[in-house]
Amino acid sequence: MKPTDRALGIFEAFENEGRPMTLSELAEAAGLPVSTSHGIVRVLLERGYLYLTSRRKDLFPTRRLYDMAAKIIANDPYLERIEPQLQTLRDATQETVIVGKRQHDEIVYLRVLEGPQTIRYSSAAGALKPLHSTSIGKAMLSRVDAGELRRFLAQAALSSVTDNTMTTADALFDDIAQSREQGYFVTRGESVSDVFAVAVPVDVNRDVLGIAIAGPRHRMEDQIERIGAVLLEAKRAIEADGH
Repeated sequence: MKPTDRALGIFEAFENEGRPMTLSELAEAAGLPVSTSHGIVRVLLERGYLYLTSRRKDLFPTRRLYDMAAKIIANDPYLERIEPQLQTLRDATQETVIVGKRQHDEIVYLRVLEGPQTIRYSSAAGALKPLHSTSIGKAMLSRVDAGELRRFLAQAALSSVTDNTMTTADALFDDIAQSREQGYFVTRGESVSDVFAVAVPVDVNRDVLGIAIAGPRHRMEDQIERIGAVLLEAKRAIEADGH
């Protein structure tokens, strides 16, 4: 495990446990030796990222990481510009809104606004998803010319994520080609078995992002065309705002 992985594992342990922990508890939660955790914790205490909460020497993060993240996000080159449209999309559909970007053979989620429904699709910024099984992935692949797309799909490991995942190059190529004509891209239980999603590619700051609406099958199945139209309207508004 690399040093960066170990340090991030400390914060992820706090995220998962949701409580102050002793050094030994933290080491166990992070899957690290106590000696390794001690060195990381000492630096984080010295830098003001952790503090001791009691005589028991429980550790917990300060707000420094939160405040730093807030300042960084405030200068995000993409999200500041599109945030109002994301809020509008969530209000219009009552479902979860996702912004993603291609990163090699995956999609990285940049922003997730979860819908207000009790039963909803849930995820988080930073999540990595396969290109071939996500609506955003299909939207990103739609920007690749036909010859390059065929070559990519022929070499890609189109592994089965669910029973509904498209795992042949021809099926995925045809699906992307047909969807390109309507302007939006759909997954029907291909990434999560009971979740449908609709996505569009959006040009932002001379780059391409994908914006998707995702929700449970029983609400999404009969709303695909309406949600596609709502996404296309948001796409037009965002791209017009950039000119």
